[in-house]
Amino acid sequence: MYEVHDWAEVHRLYHREHRSKSAIAKRLGMSRPTVIRLLQLAEPPRYRRGAVGSKLDPHKDAIARMLQDDPRVPATVILEHLRRQGYAGGVTIPKEHLAKIRPVFLQARSYQRTTYLPGELAHGDWWELPISIPVGSGRDRKVYAWVMTLPHSAAHAAVFSFSRRMADLLPGVLGCLVRLGGAPEAMVVDNDPSIVPPGVGRTARAHPEVAALCGHLGMGLIVLEPGRPESKGQGERTIGCLERSFLPLRAFADLQDLQGQHDAWLVEVALCRYHRRVGARVGDALAAERRWLHALPDRLPDVDRRTEARVQRDGFVRVDGVDYPGDVVIDPRHARALRLARQARARLAAGDLELEVPDLTRYDALAEADPAGVA
Repeated sequence: MYEVHDWAEVHRLYHREHRSKSAIAKRLGMSRPTVIRLLQLAEPPRYRRGAVGSKLDPHKDAIARMLQDDPRVPATVILEHLRRQGYAGGVTIPKEHLAKIRPVFLQARSYQRTTYLPGELAHGDWWELPISIPVGSGRDRKVYAWVMTLPHSAAHAAVFSFSRRMADLLPGVLGCLVRLGGAPEAMVVDNDPSIVPPGVGRTARAHPEVAALCGHLGMGLIVLEPGRPESKGQGERTIGCLERSFLPLRAFADLQDLQGQHDAWLVEVALCRYHRRVGARVGDALAAERRWLHALPDRLPDVDRRTEARVQRDGFVRVDGVDYPGDVVIDPRHARALRLARQARARLAAGDLELEVPDLTRYDALAEADPAGVA
């Protein structure tokens, strides 16, 4: 069974970079028939838990360090170093591992610069706003935004949410791309739990859901090592600009109002400003860059947020950290039923039971009505 990451990368290389099936097979270390089978899958394969107990697991961080120094180092040289560190396996396992992670290190060399080709990259990052907004019943909540910047044109988009989980990331990424007008070749992101499962170190791979979204859009994903914000400096500068130029002297009635005010400010102010590095108005540069962005599919991927809510033992429902009777809604019939149930449990525990005394004359009447049924 194939992995979602393999499906996503094969489709990106074939449909976006227009590479041949043989070239894709050689680059990813898989057979040509496997590439063909993956291209025949219109949807990503179901996620399966990865195998455990590989001989290479203790050495993966060492491999990452070698690729960091030289992303083109041959597998035979890496194997030589691994032998000295106690690796007892053959060369096949390291080769398969290198085929999956080497492209990330090869691409990383292109991020350490200040000039970018149009449609080449987007910088994505979470923004924790220094404000809270009302959510009803006198309550406020923290706000976050997924912010995406195209460094070539300095254009950006943002999608706001009440948390920064994977369920918020997926609609955030897609919403930003819709606002920007297309998808770049790749998106550079931090090693964040909403993107990458925790505890995977320098060989980070995205959640299958994130990889599937990128595969649908034909967009590569580059996950940076922790502590490397300079590799997506344009995104950091965008967030700084939002805090200095968008937030001051504004008030927001709710999350929808915040999103609407930002989108209006983006069109009326941000896209109209002259950017010195770009050498043009941001909106004009974005219009030119859109010709290089990959068109979004006619049928956008399904990224709607789905929340599973379970009834607690006390009969209340807790959704996204909010108890509905206190913050959102309470059904009077439900409240009365809960109160009666609590009273019944209390009487049962105290032995205070009121049992109806049966009327035995009903049985006599039944016997008289049906004499044949009497023994």
